[in-house]
Amino acid sequence: MSTIHVCSKSFSEITYHQRYPVVDDELEDPMSTFSLKYPDAHLTTVQLATKYGYAAETHTVVTMDNYVLEVHRITGTKESPSAKGKRVVFLMHGLLSSSADWVIAGPGKALAYVMADKGYDVWMGNARGNTYSRRHCTLSTKHKNFWSFSWHEIGLWDLPATIDYILEVTGEKKLFYIGYSQGTTAFFTMASELPLYQDKIVAMFALAPVAFMKRIFSPPFKILARFTKTIEILLNLIGKYEFEPTSECMKKFAEVVCSKGAITQPLCANVLFMIAGFSYDQFNKTLLPTVLGHVPAGASIKQFVHYAQLINTGQFRQYDHGIIKNLVVYGHIQPPSYNLRSIKIPVSLHYSSNDWLANVLDVDKLYRQLGKPYGKFLVPHNKFNHLDFLWGNNVRELVYDKLVNLLLQFQ
Repeated sequence: MSTIHVCSKSFSEITYHQRYPVVDDELEDPMSTFSLKYPDAHLTTVQLATKYGYAAETHTVVTMDNYVLEVHRITGTKESPSAKGKRVVFLMHGLLSSSADWVIAGPGKALAYVMADKGYDVWMGNARGNTYSRRHCTLSTKHKNFWSFSWHEIGLWDLPATIDYILEVTGEKKLFYIGYSQGTTAFFTMASELPLYQDKIVAMFALAPVAFMKRIFSPPFKILARFTKTIEILLNLIGKYEFEPTSECMKKFAEVVCSKGAITQPLCANVLFMIAGFSYDQFNKTLLPTVLGHVPAGASIKQFVHYAQLINTGQFRQYDHGIIKNLVVYGHIQPPSYNLRSIKIPVSLHYSSNDWLANVLDVDKLYRQLGKPYGKFLVPHNKFNHLDFLWGNNVRELVYDKLVNLLLQFQ
């Protein structure tokens, strides 16, 4: 059954708070040094694709629980702009990110462009709460209930609604799914909780897959896991429910601290590396200000808390509300685990040995529990880290070319 849904109100009546709207060129300060130096940091995903010669579109999807999501599409290149007759590939971003992740690196390097160049109809999702999906049929982003979700709801509601919409628009019966980080977590959630959706996926390709997290090395996440209950209580007391998306303040920080030639640029890069792992030889420092123009793109605090719970338990399971609420929600004092063995579609895992978020042994555990794993592919570069799957200097040669060849196996 299709989950395509519309708000009872027209979009013009939706309570909508867009924190950082795109600035009109005529209104933007022409003296802004950041805008002049790094124009790509201010452009939307569709604007970026259009700028570099691709045919791009914006679509709107409404979930069954009334979140309004923006979905971006690249139908083709200047030479082949039509999507007619092309296979559909759906890209889903990671935590604190958006569809922009797939185009930031530019033509010839970013995965969305690589896939479009290869003749695919490319769709890029945006999870609830990020820069492009801060709308709801009845709730404002200022309301606590708007942020009452983790990646479980993204997998349970956002992915099915987006997949149904894509298939209806394209007329295809199935699509390829490529997820990165949280985009893999949400997929495993959907595929195990809503097994009928496996019939709509040709194959799934997981970049830096995250499910089991017991062996995570990332210091910030390990600290969060240690104090997760205290942090969650504190944030609820002060009315803080979201990790806010990138702002002009962040962009100014990027200009001053992260620009090429700044003596503080290594420190700026280390903030990202501290989370995901060090790989100076793979990171393009000149790209950093543009990255920080789009990342962080916003998320619910509960998304972080849910990941912290996985770190603490070493299990891949649903959100732990506490004993009393667990009894109400699940009928048990402990949340249930996701049944990975029920996932019967081909799944390939692409991982690296220097990933501080997706440890090699945790990926091995995930592979063993999948119902029909297609393959496990270690990136042949021992310094390759979590972020390099998006912006690594050699990501095309090390990962994307392999991905393109694997997709051909399912033609």
